[in-house]
Amino acid sequence: MNRILVVGVTGAGKSTLARALGGRLGLRYHEMDALYFNGPGWAVNGNLAEDVSRLTAEGGWVVDSLGYPEVRDLLWDRADCVLWLDYPKRVVMPRVLLRSLRRTVTRESLFGGNRETWRGWLSREHPAWWAWSQHGPRRREIERRVHDPRFAPLKTLRFTRPEDTAAWLASV
Repeated sequence: MNRILVVGVTGAGKSTLARALGGRLGLRYHEMDALYFNGPGWAVNGNLAEDVSRLTAEGGWVVDSLGYPEVRDLLWDRADCVLWLDYPKRVVMPRVLLRSLRRTVTRESLFGGNRETWRGWLSREHPAWWAWSQHGPRRREIERRVHDPRFAPLKTLRFTRPEDTAAWLASV
């Protein structure tokens, strides 16, 4: 495990696991949303493909994402391991709601200096709405990829309960 993708739905804990795993294994951790959103107004990085190509050419890394469509295949082609946090809505929704509430109340600075706002909660792009609406489609996309012969060489670990993920991480 040197080039690791941590995948799952919004709110599953991808960033938390990827950060911890990177620290334990001495691998660079890359937060995909921080690479994607690089300026005010949720500006999108026009050099995303080049940036991801450069960082995944390195010998070891951990990325916390299935990958945005423009870099998804690149990430999956270069990874050697996929850790899938396949948690049900009853697990991820309280997490994403509490995280967004905390970020909104504290005005926490996020990717590119952006912040979650009260008005943002009304948008279909808000993490809570996104987590709810994309739970099924995201799970199906990951399922398709882990069974795709193109990605058969990838070692895939699928966790369906946070307790199992925590136990695995403790054993690493």
